[in-house]
Amino acid sequence: MAYTAMSGNGTTAGDDPLQTAVWRLRSRACWADAAALLPPDTPGTALQRAMLLVERCLYTEGGWADAEDALRTAEALAHTDEERGAAACERGQLAYAATLHGVRDRVDEARAALGRAAALIPPGAAGRALLDFRRGLLAENLSRSPQAARAAYRRAHAGATAHADPLLLSFTWRHLAGLALRDGELAEARHGFAESLRIREELGYLVGTAPALVSLADTEDEPAATRLRDEARRLFRLLGGVPTWLAAQLAPPAAGPATA
Repeated sequence: MAYTAMSGNGTTAGDDPLQTAVWRLRSRACWADAAALLPPDTPGTALQRAMLLVERCLYTEGGWADAEDALRTAEALAHTDEERGAAACERGQLAYAATLHGVRDRVDEARAALGRAAALIPPGAAGRALLDFRRGLLAENLSRSPQAARAAYRRAHAGATAHADPLLLSFTWRHLAGLALRDGELAEARHGFAESLRIREELGYLVGTAPALVSLADTEDEPAATRLRDEARRLFRLLGGVPTWLAAQLAPPAAGPATA
């Protein structure tokens, strides 16, 4: 399972109360608390714990040892190809995050793990969309191949649509919009960023809302751009400075030289 935000994982009415509690904590950047609610004694819960702690690494640049421990447990408990593939997908994401944040160069490990996941997760399976998205991240941010990234994001977008995974859709909208903005397609970028923000607000995904606000601000004129960035700063402070990588984008502009 992808453990993103499809029905049954705490984001829709009637979901299991445990999953609802996990989602509420996760969406408020309380990944360790969310993981603590899940017993690590079945393949599904062990994998979900690993996913939560890997996500914490990406957003906070910390907690690497806890994520490694949880991931090793998930890998040990995986028995089916889909479970092994999902664990490999998380392994690839952890290696990607470590490389992206400059903790250690693990790009070869990330590529190998995502390739192993691709061999285990069949096309059309729910977990395939998340895998395609993560291969897009690798292509865009580590391989510097925007064309390959766009193709992977589009596959992920189609898969997220087919499997009714709105949170993953918010990510595919956002990253496709980022590529459009890079290419100077302002209207397309604004539409994608607005869709990403709308979904995250509807889901209550607070930890992802500030980045969505900042991205949309980059496509808007004043005073709308300033209003969006001010709201992003408020959320960023509310969550204790998470995601950490947003701090530079939200820093106030440096004062210019004094003039008469």
